[in-house]
Amino acid sequence: MDVIVRRSMSPVTTGPLASMVQDRVAPATIINLTTGDEVQCTFRPKEYTFQKQNQWTPGKVVGADMQPPKFNGGQPMTLNMELMFDTNEAPPGKQDVRLITNTLWQMMKVTNQRRDGDTKRSEPPHVEFRWGQVWSFKAVITSLSQKFTLFMPDGKPVRSTVTVSFLQAEAAGQYPGQNPTSGGRAGFAVHTVKEGETIDWIAFKEYGASTAWRHLAEANSLDDPARLYAGQKLVLVPMRE
Repeated sequence: MDVIVRRSMSPVTTGPLASMVQDRVAPATIINLTTGDEVQCTFRPKEYTFQKQNQWTPGKVVGADMQPPKFNGGQPMTLNMELMFDTNEAPPGKQDVRLITNTLWQMMKVTNQRRDGDTKRSEPPHVEFRWGQVWSFKAVITSLSQKFTLFMPDGKPVRSTVTVSFLQAEAAGQYPGQNPTSGGRAGFAVHTVKEGETIDWIAFKEYGASTAWRHLAEANSLDDPARLYAGQKLVLVPMRE
């Protein structure tokens, strides 16, 4: 059984507050949890895909149409995305796009800092894909490919597309649920209501669409979304499609 979640991450590009909303969207970052090195994505991904598989054994039955399948367990979630990096307008000496993407390749290599004390075997580092303060996914990189698409006259690559696949490494890194508490939860951004703000206005600022107020109200268990007060904390849970 596959469960696939696909999300469009393109910022708002029309409307009177489009530029403000776009400026509020944090960059996507991939962090090496062993060394602390990080890669900030030149362009935020346009979309990403979550996938999860469960193992079921078909029921064995004699003399009947069917028997319910037996659940054998779940598999870690996977996260797949395509990222573009562009250094064409970077200062001289920093135009080689590999100066950025080589940090990603290091996240695929075995490091002695991840050595098992019993087996003495080493492994590549764990990583974290983070989108600002809204959500993160702790994982290992299972697949990485890079295509170069733009070059300087001397052959130096200045633009590339990277396709990366992550495999969930910690249960806390899975796709966030929608059961926040009034005090907020680690990994989720929190909006503090200002005097005069309405829920549809906040939804527009934080999600790019005023119609997202229903999601915001449900995520925060608001009995009366029309009655907000200054200083109230609203947890910004990512929207599912």
